[in-house]
Amino acid sequence: MESQLGLIDQSFDSRYSCHVREALDELTDNFIITDPSISGHPIVFASHGFLKMSGYSRAEVIGKNGRIFQGTGTCRRSVIEIREAIREERPIQINLLNYRKDGKPLWILFHMSPVFNKYDGRVSHFVAVQVPLSRKRRRSGCDFRRTGVNLSDDGSKAQDFVYGSCRKEVCSDSLLEPGHVLSLHQVSEVEHEGRESNGEAPCEASDVDKRQAMTAMDNIFSVLTHYSELSGRLVCRKRCSISDGGLLSSSLIISLGRIKQSFVLTNPHLPDMPIVYASDAFLKLTGYVKDEVLRRNCRFLSGPDTDSSTLYLIRDSIKSEQPCTVRILNYRKDDSPFWNFLHISPIRDASGKIAYFVGVQVEEGKNNQGRHGLSPEKIQLSVVGAVKVAVRSSSMTAASSKSNTA
Repeated sequence: MESQLGLIDQSFDSRYSCHVREALDELTDNFIITDPSISGHPIVFASHGFLKMSGYSRAEVIGKNGRIFQGTGTCRRSVIEIREAIREERPIQINLLNYRKDGKPLWILFHMSPVFNKYDGRVSHFVAVQVPLSRKRRRSGCDFRRTGVNLSDDGSKAQDFVYGSCRKEVCSDSLLEPGHVLSLHQVSEVEHEGRESNGEAPCEASDVDKRQAMTAMDNIFSVLTHYSELSGRLVCRKRCSISDGGLLSSSLIISLGRIKQSFVLTNPHLPDMPIVYASDAFLKLTGYVKDEVLRRNCRFLSGPDTDSSTLYLIRDSIKSEQPCTVRILNYRKDDSPFWNFLHISPIRDASGKIAYFVGVQVEEGKNNQGRHGLSPEKIQLSVVGAVKVAVRSSSMTAASSKSNTA
C-alpha cells in the first residue's frame, strides 16, 4: 500500500509544480482526479467540496477506484458508458446515482474529461466533476443518456496468480469482461433488476447544472495548465499531438495494470525499441520510477559484468521474431546486481502483426513459486498470455471504433 501511495504522490509531483494541490484545494467545486497509468486506475486527488459532499475523508478515497461510490441502485449501463469514454479517451457528461459514506443515495451530474500531455498526446489523468442534482422525478428509471457530449469506453491458477487482486467486477461480472459486448436487451434486463431493488427516483440535470459542471471543469484545467507550465510538462484539454507511434490507450494501460508480475512492453517499430509500459512490480524490482524507464531501451539494466553473449542472443531472437529465455545479470538503480531469469516474447495484435515485445523478469534466488505454486517458467508464460489478451482486445476495440466512425 505504501508503494501505491508513493506512485500516487509521484503522479502529481512529477507532472505539476509543488503548489498544485494547494491551488486545487482553493476551488469550491466537487471533483476527483484519477490516474489510469497506476494499477487499478485510482483517485489521486479529491477536492474539499467532493469530500464534504460524499462524507469520506481524503485518506479514505485516495488510492481507491471510483467504484467505491457506487451501490445497488447505480445504473450499470451508465457505468458502462463511463468506461467506454475512458477507453476512447474522450469527455462524457451523464446523470448517475452514487452513494455517500453513510449509505444515502446521491444523484449527480457526472462530467469527466481526460487530461492530455501536450507533447506526446498521452492521457495523464482524468478529471471527474460531480454536481449534486435536485430531486425531480422523471418517467424512465435509469438515465444512461449522454447530456451534451458525444460518447462511446473503454479459470486457471496461472491467470489467478498473474492478475492477483484484479478488480472483483472484472473477474466476476460479465458486464465488464475485456472484449465482452452486451446487447441492449441484456443491459436492460440488468437495469430492470436494479430498479426493482432500488426505489430511488432518478433526477434530471438542468441547464444550470450543466453550466456549473462546465465552469468547474474550466477552473480545474486552468489550474492544471498553469502549474504544468511551471514544471515544464504542459498538459491540455484536447490531444494536441502524438509525437510517436508508442502511444498506449488508457484502456490498454488499465488492463496491463491488473497484471501483478514484473514485465515491460517495448515497441519494435520505434527507434531503439523503447519501453512503452513498465509494470509496478518491475519498478519495485529495479528501483526506478516510471519516468526514468519509459522511452528507454532495456539495455540500461545492463552493467559491467553483464555477459555480452547473452545480449546478442536476445537481439537475435528479437530479429527473428522468436521468444527466448535467458539468465542475465542486471543492475538496479542503486547499482546492486541481481540475476534476472528473463523471458522475451513477441506480442501480436488482432490482425496478426507484431505490435510489441514483452519482457518478463523473475529475480533468481527469491521465492518464485508464488502463492499458487507456479514455477518461474509458468509465471512468465502466464504473463505473456495475459498481455496478449490485453493487446488483442485493445486492438480489436480500436478497429471496431474506427469502422463505426468511418
